[in-house]
Amino acid sequence: MIQLEALNWSFQLLLYIRHDFGHVKSRRQKRPSHHAYRFSVLKFRFFFFLDVSVIYLYAVVSDRKGNIMLQKLYVFFRKETVLSIAVILALLSMFWVRPDKAYFTYIDFRTLGLLFCLMAIVAGLKAVGVFDILAKKLLMGTSGIVGVIRLLVLLCFFLSMVITNDVALITFVPLALIIVHKLPKELGNYWLLKIVAMQTIAANLGSMLTPIGNPQNLYLYARAGMSAAELITLMLPYSATALILLLIWIQVAAAKAPHVCGSEKDKTLLGFSDRKELNMEYLAAYLILFTICLLTVARIIPYQIPLVLVLIYMLLRNRENISRVDYSLLATFIALFIFIGNLGRIPQFSSFLERIMAGRETLTAVLASQIMSNVPAALLLSGFTDNYRALIVGTNIGGLGTLIASMASLISFKYIAKENRNLRGKYLEIFTASNIIFMIFMLILYFFLR
Repeated sequence: MIQLEALNWSFQLLLYIRHDFGHVKSRRQKRPSHHAYRFSVLKFRFFFFLDVSVIYLYAVVSDRKGNIMLQKLYVFFRKETVLSIAVILALLSMFWVRPDKAYFTYIDFRTLGLLFCLMAIVAGLKAVGVFDILAKKLLMGTSGIVGVIRLLVLLCFFLSMVITNDVALITFVPLALIIVHKLPKELGNYWLLKIVAMQTIAANLGSMLTPIGNPQNLYLYARAGMSAAELITLMLPYSATALILLLIWIQVAAAKAPHVCGSEKDKTLLGFSDRKELNMEYLAAYLILFTICLLTVARIIPYQIPLVLVLIYMLLRNRENISRVDYSLLATFIALFIFIGNLGRIPQFSSFLERIMAGRETLTAVLASQIMSNVPAALLLSGFTDNYRALIVGTNIGGLGTLIASMASLISFKYIAKENRNLRGKYLEIFTASNIIFMIFMLILYFFLR
């Protein structure tokens, strides 16, 4: 079968070359247009890529060790599905936009640097047992499991307003996972996926209220020349509605939760064990670095400062923490930046945006966010309109929907994938259904307020 497929593609490629160049040769008197010629070249590159890919797979399979290699590729794709898709999209976009120096302008090094620092800091705090202590304190200070769930969700909602949605999820999703694992098994299985989905939506929707809550707000509000009060006034109805919906969701989920005798009051069922004494040096160092990162989030200091400090500290005092950083997530961001950057340089895509943007900025931003994430959508669409208020609403609502609609959502998904790869599909079902419901309510509110 593979031999036939390889021969088929090779034959088709030869026919295409013969037909394409023969056609040009027979019509020398009529030179093809620039666009026709460029399209012809792109087709040639695309089919050549497919042909080479098939031949390569054939060669791999023909080898005795080929099956092992293919199995490894399959396992990697299952483990890093988002990364694999992002890389494929980035590679395909290169057929339309050849790699050049402009590629470096696609990548938001500030976001990547800050994300690396936060992941390293959170991993360090988790390693010294800070999250275990926080979990125990939260449980002892609240009335029952539902109270803890509500607190974890609301922490993501309100703190994302000042520390961004990414930071909120990096900080509190690991804490939620620790707490869930301390619950009785049946109750833990019920809440595991739901609480992470709730936290993700809470962080995305809470962050939309303030200029520093997320990158698209900071960029668009500065470009529009708005004051912080104006942006808060604009987004307050959406934030208030989101908060009400989150509280309703928690109560509905709690009503359907399995009943475990004594789970509401008996904290011993959570199985916290006594930990050894905290390493105060690590604790103090990582808390200081975390504070510096927050100053960077607020754009008080440049991102290079915490990046250098985190690298120096880990290299000198805590090298084992370097391996705890999720580098595949960083690679996913880079691949998506390349894909999105190339889309903006495709003339057909740009002209399409110019036609549909007028008077439909909010809905366009919502739809664009579903395929390219809301931050890149804000950067791209701001060049085609001066209705920045509509873009602010659209990109914030657009953070709901698909997994990549908000880059922050990838963080939660990665934590679930690490927890149990088999749970990814179920989580995506819960996440997508919940996001669609919240998006419908937000869009209804938008049409009511416009």
